Amino acid sequence: MKVISAEQIRNMDEREIERSLFDLKEELMMLYSTQTGGGLSDNPAKAKMLRKQVARILTVKRERELEELEELV
Repeated sequence: MKVISAEQIRNMDEREIERSLFDLKEELMMLYSTQTGGGLSDNPAKAKMLRKQVARILTVKRERELEELEELV
């Protein structure tokens, strides 16, 4: 999975963001289960990269929520 910048995430619609988030979490879960089972990862830094991607997406989602709340006030 390639790295997605926050700007690219901001340009996505809500459905694309949800799908990316689901895919990243699924990939992270598979990576953890492989490591737990004693398997060696081909890229040990991949878990960190995936966690950062998830954090980026959740940050953009929260920004959108706050913007919607500001519009209501």
